[in-house]
Amino acid sequence: MLFAKSDGAMRQLLPAVLALAGTAASFAMTAAPARAAANGPFYSATLSRPMDGTQKVIQKGVLWKCEGAECTAPRDTSRPAIVCARLAQKVGPVSRFATPQGELAAEDLARCNEAAAG
Repeated sequence: MLFAKSDGAMRQLLPAVLALAGTAASFAMTAAPARAAANGPFYSATLSRPMDGTQKVIQKGVLWKCEGAECTAPRDTSRPAIVCARLAQKVGPVSRFATPQGELAAEDLARCNEAAAG
């Protein structure tokens, strides 16, 4: 009789334990890509004038890795338009600048490239 009562309690606890385990597993799986993405490229830019070969450019503490006309860099604390302008000051006009949230608007890209001229 004692086993019958504990067996019923186990049957009631099992769904809760499985739900908790599933929640923990799904949290672990969603948090891991976020950490990996934080260490990888955040910004991507296409230069109007390609660079020779593969080069690394440091501008205001941001390390850009460029191969030809394509450049990538990790996230900075500044707004994307400012990061773009800093890159343009160093390497010249930029034809495309993007983050994981999307591409820089045309007017922001134009302001970015004004930094290359000045």
